[in-house]
Amino acid sequence: MLEYLRNAADKPVAKILIGLLAFSFVGWGVAEWIFGNVAGDTTLVKVGDAEISMQQFNIEKSRQLASMTREQQRALYADPVSVQTLNDKVLSNLTTQTMAENRADDLGFVVTDARIAKEIREFPEFQSDGKFSTFLFDAVLSNTGYTEADFADFLRNQILRSYVLGTLSVPVPVPDFAVVAAYNSRYGQREIEYSTVDFSDFKVANPTEEQLKEFYAKKPHVIPEQRTVSYVIVSADMDKPDSYDEEYEAAIRVEDDIIAGEAMSVAASKNKAKYISLGTFDKDNRPVDAILTDQMVAKIFDMDEGLESEIIETKNGFVIVRVDKIIPSHNAEFESVKNSLVSDWKKEEQRKQAYIRANELLVDLNQKGTLQNKKSSTVSRASGAPVEVLASAFNSAVGANSIVPGVDAFYVLHVAKEIEPKPDSKKMDELRKELQNMSLREITDDYNSFLIREYPVKVNEKVFNRFFNK
Repeated sequence: MLEYLRNAADKPVAKILIGLLAFSFVGWGVAEWIFGNVAGDTTLVKVGDAEISMQQFNIEKSRQLASMTREQQRALYADPVSVQTLNDKVLSNLTTQTMAENRADDLGFVVTDARIAKEIREFPEFQSDGKFSTFLFDAVLSNTGYTEADFADFLRNQILRSYVLGTLSVPVPVPDFAVVAAYNSRYGQREIEYSTVDFSDFKVANPTEEQLKEFYAKKPHVIPEQRTVSYVIVSADMDKPDSYDEEYEAAIRVEDDIIAGEAMSVAASKNKAKYISLGTFDKDNRPVDAILTDQMVAKIFDMDEGLESEIIETKNGFVIVRVDKIIPSHNAEFESVKNSLVSDWKKEEQRKQAYIRANELLVDLNQKGTLQNKKSSTVSRASGAPVEVLASAFNSAVGANSIVPGVDAFYVLHVAKEIEPKPDSKKMDELRKELQNMSLREITDDYNSFLIREYPVKVNEKVFNRFFNK
C-alpha cells in the first residue's frame, strides 16, 4: 500500500488521500483537551439547515495541504497570517459548497448509485493495468479513513454541486457592438489643450490670529475616540495540554479575584500573572503589543468603560482586558493646533487666488478662443497629461472647456479632437474575453447573493472561537 502511494504521489486524488492519512495521525487525540466540555459539539457553522463540522473543516484543509509542496507547507506554517488566510479560504469553500448542496436538494436533483459506481471505476488511482482494482480501492480508502459510503457521499456531493454551479462556468456571449464600444473607449485618444495654474505661483502673507480662528471654525481638527486600557496575562504554552489546563485555572483565579473587588494589578500579583497598562490610544494609533490584534482592538472598542472582558485565549496565554476610561471623539483645542494651521491656511488662500486666475483664463477661452500658456497634447486614458486632466478629458464632450481641480493646481482644459484607434483583432479578442469574464463574475456574484439569502450562515461562536483560538 505504501509503495502504491509513493508511486502515485503526484496524482491529484492520491495527494488528497495521502493528506487525509497524514492528518489522521496528527490530529488523533487532540480535540478532547483543546475543547474540553465542548468536544461533543463539533458544529462550526450552520448554512441554512445544514452544518459544517470541525471534522469537515479538517478534511478539507488536509486536501488543500495535500496539493502543496513540502516547501510551500513549511512556508505556510512559518507565517501565522498565511495560516489564517488558508483557514478563511477553507471555511469559505465549505460554506459555498454547502449552499450549493442545499440548493441541489431543494431543486430535487438526484445522483444515482449507478452514476457513482461509474465515477469510481474511472478513477485512475483505482485502476491496475487499465482495469478497476477492488484491492486498490479498498486499500486506499481503508488507509485514509474513508468508508465506501463516505467516499460515495463525497463524490455525490461534488456532482450535485456541479449541477447547481456548473452553468456559471459557461462563457457569457458579448455582442460585437459592446466589444467595439469598449475597444474605442479604452484605446481611443484625444487631442487637448490645457493651461496649468499652480497654487505656489501666488504669494500670501502669514495669517492673523482672527483669520486662523475663523479658518479653524470651518475646518476643525477632530481627535478620534480614545481608550485607556490595561490587561492581565497568564502566560501559557497553548500547544501543551498540561500547561494549558494549569494556566487556565490560574486565569480563573485571577478573574474571581477581580470580581471579588481586587484591583487588576493586585489580582495579577497574587496569581503570578503579569499586569500591563497600555495607556491611552485610538483605533488607528495603537501601541506595539502582542495582544493587540485587529480582533482584540475591535473587542476593546466595543466594551463599556470600567468593565473587564471574559477570559480571552491568545497564542501567548490567557488575557483579561479592562477599559479604564473612554475619551469620546472631540475637536482639538485651537491653541494645541494653532501652529500647524498656518501652512493649511496659506495653501487655502493660494488656492482661492489660483481659482480666480483659472476663471479669468476660462472666460478668455470661451469668449475669444484663446488660452494663455497652453500646452497641446495627444493623450490616452493613461498617459500624456496629469491624471486629473486625463480623467476630465475623456469624461467631457469634444469642444468642451472646463476648470479641472488638482492637488496643487487648477487646470483650464479644452478638448479639441477625438482620435479613434486603429482596429487590432488580437486586442479585440482579449477584450472580448475580459468582458465575458466580467459578465460571468457579475452573474456569479448575483447568484451567490441569492444563495446567501436563501441559506443564511450562522456561526457557532463558542466552538468557532475555541477551534480557531480567537
